[in-house]
Amino acid sequence: MKTLLLHAFMLFSGLIAAPFLLGVINRTKALFAGRKGAPLFQLYFDMAKLLRKGVTYSRTTTWIFRAAPVIGLSAVMTAMTLMPLARMSAPLSFPGDLVLFAYCLGLMRFVTVLAALDTGSSFEGMGASREVQFSALAEPVLIIAIAALVCAAGSPSLTAIFAAMTRATWQALGPALVLIVAALLVIFLVENARIPVDDPNTHLELTMIHEVMVLDYSGPDLAFILYAASLKLWVLGTLIVNIAISFLDLHGFFTPLAFTAGMLVLAVLVGIIESIMARLSLLKVPRLLMGALVLAVLAFAFIARFTS
Repeated sequence: MKTLLLHAFMLFSGLIAAPFLLGVINRTKALFAGRKGAPLFQLYFDMAKLLRKGVTYSRTTTWIFRAAPVIGLSAVMTAMTLMPLARMSAPLSFPGDLVLFAYCLGLMRFVTVLAALDTGSSFEGMGASREVQFSALAEPVLIIAIAALVCAAGSPSLTAIFAAMTRATWQALGPALVLIVAALLVIFLVENARIPVDDPNTHLELTMIHEVMVLDYSGPDLAFILYAASLKLWVLGTLIVNIAISFLDLHGFFTPLAFTAGMLVLAVLVGIIESIMARLSLLKVPRLLMGALVLAVLAFAFIARFTS
């Protein structure tokens, strides 16, 4: 019963707190710009307002367009059940669950791209094309980084991977883990459409990637998309924070405290990055992803050599 309550707390804390991270990012950007900024709970207010509105559908769209927000939200919520909180076990854990984790994120992107194409708009098709291009470079980085963690822990389960990561692991494989964190941070920015890859606040036709694919959504459907995006931010952030705080080798009550602090630090870091950097041109984004791929491959090679 205690384990069941712990799993429920982990899951619901993520479901409730995920939109708050976007508020922290936006407030950090506002402070750097010398502004007061929107409230930390602004996304909650936006979603509540959208849930009360009606929905408008184009005559050219099919059931794919209507089902995509629900499927995407379901996929990322499934991914949340597979992600442990530090050394605590995930609500759903089994050997090979990391494969399902990667495919859940891939399914979320797939239905979003499919819905954008379903509108019949060349504008949204342009965004879908860019999304697929960058995802083809981002997904190998994520897979290789996770494979390196599997090699270090000797288990194909996310729960077992983070349970095996201690201060001793950092002492033995510290340089490789730093490379993995750096590679995953790039993927975190790419997958969540953040600067320097994409600007979530822009509506310039030539620079939009993710936002252009959801322009035709309104009402509750748009609320589902915004919520799913915040959950994706939380899930990928959890992956990074779990690696980072494993160095502290905490147990018991201190673990969720360190995890919460780590997520807030990550949100502030993203806000700082978006405040001091400009958006890269589309031609330079593949170079950034190739750099992250090199980091992941180097980390995998280092861990494979050390553990062999």
